[in-house]
Amino acid sequence: MADKPHMNLVIIGHVDHGKSTLVGRIMLDTGQFPAHMLEKYKEEAKAKGKESFALAWIFDNLKEERERGVTIDVAHKKFDTDKYYFTIIDAPGHRDFVKNMITGTSQADAAILVCAAPDGVMAQTKEHMFLARTLGVKQMIIAINKIDDTKPPYDKNRFEEVKTEIVKLAKSVGYKDDQMQIIPCSAFTGENVLKKEKLDWWTGPTVLQAVDNFIVPEKPINLPLRWPIQDVYTIKGVGTVPVGKIETGIMKQGMQLIFKPSMKPGGASGEVKTIEMHHEQISQAQPGDNVGVNMRGLAKNEIRRGDVAGPVNDPPTVAKSFKAQIMVLNHPSVITKGYTPVFHCYTAQVACRFEEIEKKLDPRTGAVKEEHPDFIKTGDAAIVKVVPTRPMVIESAKKIPQLGRFAIRDMGQTVAAGVCLEVEEAK
Repeated sequence: MADKPHMNLVIIGHVDHGKSTLVGRIMLDTGQFPAHMLEKYKEEAKAKGKESFALAWIFDNLKEERERGVTIDVAHKKFDTDKYYFTIIDAPGHRDFVKNMITGTSQADAAILVCAAPDGVMAQTKEHMFLARTLGVKQMIIAINKIDDTKPPYDKNRFEEVKTEIVKLAKSVGYKDDQMQIIPCSAFTGENVLKKEKLDWWTGPTVLQAVDNFIVPEKPINLPLRWPIQDVYTIKGVGTVPVGKIETGIMKQGMQLIFKPSMKPGGASGEVKTIEMHHEQISQAQPGDNVGVNMRGLAKNEIRRGDVAGPVNDPPTVAKSFKAQIMVLNHPSVITKGYTPVFHCYTAQVACRFEEIEKKLDPRTGAVKEEHPDFIKTGDAAIVKVVPTRPMVIESAKKIPQLGRFAIRDMGQTVAAGVCLEVEEAK
């Protein structure tokens, strides 16, 4: 697997449109999941009267998920095709799980947006489409699923209707034709995932051929090292081992790193002793690598999840305030000056205060509609000045896009998403 180029693929879309079933089908059709296990799951699902969930169960092997029939966590699964080796990030479609979806989408190289043919575009189809765009996903397969469920089944006209609707949506948020592949399929019957049998009118690729049309994004190795921390472990006889995915730059043994904001005033620093990936030692790591690093001279209580490591001579930027462009996706009333929701950015979650709403923009064109509006609401785009309530690292999206994107959550839902335009550094 390792000798093929690797890509992170996120599966997004409205709840109940078949994301988990599609993932289960892909796992099965690429031989990641033994057929005898499927039989076992089918029996279990049948016994519980949930036959149609058997494939999704491959993915949702948490007991609680089985009983509720929904995806909760962001599960990571792997499969490979002739050309690539993929890690699937299955992003939950349920409202209360959107924060996991954000951590998933912000690390994706490509997306499959699942939209059920009978329903067409729904509220979360729109939300996920915009989020994918704001969070920098540049290429997407739109799987028009449940095509076996149209009336009549496998109906070309219904496919064309949903396609028109979804292309309009995609273009309104800024996707271009060459960034999308739109494909009919049925995850449940397997039609047009690996092979085509019933869709005689369809001349395009299957889902598994389409993922091979994705282009591996250039790894941002020329940018300074930025390594957000997911967890910190203390390993007996080894010491402090922070774990996380490298977003930009290259990490080598012997490098001096500084962690910011960290529990230590001015940042905690240490030396990279050894780097491990998938339980194997490697001499250097690059963007996309999920690594555990044995750090010399670093105490466990000096750093925590949400800190970011970088080279001592080009440290991560801690913000006193920052200016951002946001899109309000879903707020029950209005957002005014002083509003303090939680910003989710890479692995950090920090409450930030809206210091000023500088401009209201037209979300389709980006043109300024109003200077210093009193409030913004669902559907508005805006330029805002934001002040974190505790130190956090954020970079301008122009300098380091991977650390300049965020989602804003409040009351158990995503209220907005955005990108950082400029940072006023904390001294």
